[in-house]
Amino acid sequence: MSAKSNDKKKYVVLDRKRLIDSFRYASFGIAEAYKGEQNLKIHTVIAVIVVICGFLFKISYLEWLVCLILIGLVLMAEFFNTAIEYVVDLASPDIHPLAKLAKDTASAGVLMMAIISAIIGLIIFVPEIIEFIEVLL
Repeated sequence: MSAKSNDKKKYVVLDRKRLIDSFRYASFGIAEAYKGEQNLKIHTVIAVIVVICGFLFKISYLEWLVCLILIGLVLMAEFFNTAIEYVVDLASPDIHPLAKLAKDTASAGVLMMAIISAIIGLIIFVPEIIEFIEVLL
């Protein structure tokens, strides 16, 4: 019998205070990121526009899923990028080529996600916009 099999299994009990604290910390992180990150604000405005267009053009259930997943991924990428920038600034307060490379690479990840999301958004919405224009004419 191995030593591990003798170990008692840990049972996680829901700790209401820890749960509430984790939401509080996350909310603080969201608020702080929105205070300082211009691109996060831009992505959020675009997300709101996408949601409004989704309602206006009555996109399908599957298209809603795709749009919401992409919105979540872009915002998540922006939050991760912000966290990486904070950690790099903490670890390397002076200008350093590797610090710059870390920040630039994290930004590139957000840019790639945003470009892919925009392309998919065009695939979803351009036919709807064309149909709308045709109805008007």
